[in-house]
Amino acid sequence: MSERTAPALAKLDALLSLVIALPASPTRTQLVDEAEALKRAVAAFHMEAIRFRMYAVDRMIASAGDPADVRRVFDELRHALEDAGFHTRSHAGP
Repeated sequence: MSERTAPALAKLDALLSLVIALPASPTRTQLVDEAEALKRAVAAFHMEAIRFRMYAVDRMIASAGDPADVRRVFDELRHALEDAGFHTRSHAGP
């Protein structure tokens, strides 16, 4: 972990805590797996994996009913990654 990734990794820990607390379902299980893979990608500074995993986690949060607290922390994670210089989208966001 570096100073550059520390805030994003902290947000990922918070996101994982919220996701694990969601009701058990196949979507939650897959969301946990994707969020853990995203954490590994951030720790490894793997830009393409970060974009891919952010997209997957974003879609799975929507599939899980878009819980407000999970969405909020995910958006905070996106900002932390972008502030650290990582591109989290393959196109310009809104």
